[in-house]
Amino acid sequence: MISFDEFKKMDLRVAKVLDVRDHPDADKLYVIQIDVGGQTRQIVAGIRTQYPIEELLGRKIVMINNLEPVTIRGEESRGMLLAANDDGSPVILVPERDVPSGTQIC
Repeated sequence: MISFDEFKKMDLRVAKVLDVRDHPDADKLYVIQIDVGGQTRQIVAGIRTQYPIEELLGRKIVMINNLEPVTIRGEESRGMLLAANDDGSPVILVPERDVPSGTQIC
């Protein structure tokens, strides 16, 4: 269990996928450029086997915006997209309707 104060520390945002490329050193990873309210950043996500690039381009996603950057197999990731786990297969969480990139999830 975490406290509500701990939960409030997470900065959840809507982001728009701008570009996607295969990770050069991992079969299951994408390197994704996203727009978070006018700020472009890069994330690395293990969704390559479930989502073709064409399905991701232009899509709005929900992400954690304030994670410390990590390097995943040589690529920096500055956030994490959120997905449900459907028997080991990720299902990307998306807003119910179109909202601007950078919109805070509350």
